[in-house]
Amino acid sequence: MPDFKNNIAKTFPIGTLIKDGEKIGIIYREIKSGTWTDQPLFNWRVNYEIFYDDGTVCVMGSDTIERLIDAGKIELIQEDKD
Repeated sequence: MPDFKNNIAKTFPIGTLIKDGEKIGIIYREIKSGTWTDQPLFNWRVNYEIFYDDGTVCVMGSDTIERLIDAGKIELIQEDKD
């Protein structure tokens, strides 16, 4: 599970399963961040496309995912390693 206690940019691997309320979703695409070369202080964030079990698709920023995990609104579903 990613560590949200420091200020380093977080990433979520493609294929990560999440529980978002009553829906199950899978992160299936990363939209990489970039920098506007004329204004290097202006940066885009990393976004993820999430496909949910009800057929809906959502684009969500990594900082939003982190905030929702911290608030308990989204849970990462992890494989049991026995």
